[in-house]
Amino acid sequence: MTAPPIEIHDLTVSYDQKPVLWNIDVEIPEGALVGIIGPNGAGKSTLLKACMGLLDLSSGWVKIYGDPIEQQRKTVGYIPQREEIDWDFPITVRDLVLMGRYGHLGLLRRPGAEDRKIADEALEQVGMTAFADRQIANLSGGQQQRIFLARALAQESRVYLMDEPFAGVDATTEKTIVKLLEQMRSENGTLLVVHHDLQTASEYFDHLLLLNRRMVAFGPTEEVFTEELLRKTYGGHLTVLSQAGEAIRQSKSGKK
Repeated sequence: MTAPPIEIHDLTVSYDQKPVLWNIDVEIPEGALVGIIGPNGAGKSTLLKACMGLLDLSSGWVKIYGDPIEQQRKTVGYIPQREEIDWDFPITVRDLVLMGRYGHLGLLRRPGAEDRKIADEALEQVGMTAFADRQIANLSGGQQQRIFLARALAQESRVYLMDEPFAGVDATTEKTIVKLLEQMRSENGTLLVVHHDLQTASEYFDHLLLLNRRMVAFGPTEEVFTEELLRKTYGGHLTVLSQAGEAIRQSKSGKK
């Protein structure tokens, strides 16, 4: 049997000795487009960082195709939250996208013509070709999100971890991102995406991971996107739950 793209076992992460994630056990199947949803402070971003090996674990492990992340880093593309990026760093859009090729280069090798071709194709896919020579500081929020998607595409990964790629983008960019996620999945990519909008969660993702420090549920969207499980996930957040109820009704009416 082939090892799953992402396997998480008994994962606990603590900050100042207080657990932020507790005893997470899950296997993500090949070719799944997974939305991670849950309230603020649920540990969604922490889960992605733990998968990337960016945090010390209190217990448990994460494996990518059966190996620790250190052995599979070329396999994984990571898009952090925009707020975590130094947008004043003096680099052009094309050079940032080219950074996605570094995992394919040997030590001291510089990107070649083929790498530049792949980077330019990635920029074209996200509609950012005209901005290739612009400094990244001179971009809007939606444009910034597009170029990080382009970098992930240029990396030609098999697994993608994305932290709120839809946050603060306009409707056109959101449609572009959805189309790209579906394209990545169709090419047998496996995607784990932190998402905050319940109204679109059932529409954008074929699997959902419901998280509130512990994993409440994981499975196909039609099985876990239920009022009962969302209530367990969000607790007493009444505004969110009313939005969830409306989203569930829309989801069901759309399938008739």
